Amino acid sequence: MPSLKNDYRGVEKSAMLLITLGPEKAAEIFKYLADEEIEELTMEIANTTSVAPQLKDKILQEFYEICVAQEYITEGGIQYAEQVLQKALGKERAHDLISKLTMSLQVKPFEFARKAEASQLVNFIQDEHPQTIALVLSYLGSHQAGNILSSLPKDKQADIIKRIAVMDRTSPEIIREVERVLETKVSATASQEFTAVGGIDSVIEILNSVDRGTEKNILETLEIEDVELAEEIKNKMFVFEDIITLDNKSIQRVLKDVDNSKLAIALKGANAEVKEIMLSNVSKRLAVMINEDMEFMGPVKLRDVEEAQQEIVNAVRKLEEAGEIIIARGGGDEVIV
Repeated sequence: MPSLKNDYRGVEKSAMLLITLGPEKAAEIFKYLADEEIEELTMEIANTTSVAPQLKDKILQEFYEICVAQEYITEGGIQYAEQVLQKALGKERAHDLISKLTMSLQVKPFEFARKAEASQLVNFIQDEHPQTIALVLSYLGSHQAGNILSSLPKDKQADIIKRIAVMDRTSPEIIREVERVLETKVSATASQEFTAVGGIDSVIEILNSVDRGTEKNILETLEIEDVELAEEIKNKMFVFEDIITLDNKSIQRVLKDVDNSKLAIALKGANAEVKEIMLSNVSKRLAVMINEDMEFMGPVKLRDVEEAQQEIVNAVRKLEEAGEIIIARGGGDEVIV
């Protein structure tokens, strides 16, 4: 009998667990999963012909142990959980369970911060070093981090964003020290694996959640201090798929500046929702022509599609800078009149 630890991938064990639990319980679990996870598990289940009785028992046992470990962590933290599990299951098994939970990010650093109000956190961290603030914000949700960033002094905002952008991997020792300084409980550094945080994607999520004034201040500062970083951020801040967030009037204005042949190429690689919204904002006659163009142009290189889509994105940014359209962003104090 193969061991679960070494011979099965996580998705394979998850699929076998769902099969073992039965369709009704599996359906309930699916409600809490993302679409990609459901698709991946469904394919794995479809490819699993049967699960041996002994293997079912092992899978259920591992699932039970993980649930128990998670409960102990919730009650008393990682150290407490590991101590209890060592007594119950032995040192090696306890370490495996704790490492698995840590690596799956069910337990994250700065858990205390995610549960606090943004206004409280601002008072708590505003006098800290920008690198410390950057580290903390990297672990928060984008909306919460955006609210905090908007409330920090303007002369700090761009510096913090730069630090988040270049942040890659932070060692558990540094995380422990920051949490110690902030007088918080270590929650997710039992594993000695390095934890990936920050980066450009993290910056984009945060900036998309701040008010327009904060975003403008940060980007203008970066354009002076780090032109390449500013351009990289701007290139990712509004992507082609974000067209669906514009109102119909704005989409119609954008399309006036877009060549119809470029629009057809851009839509060739677009999802159904983007196609529907874009074509609903042109005349019926033009929509028919564009659909015919897409149908008869045959296969198109991905590079050409991306270039056409980028031209449309550039048109959106240009019109926003000119004040002709408005891109909705975070920040509840931004009023549109």
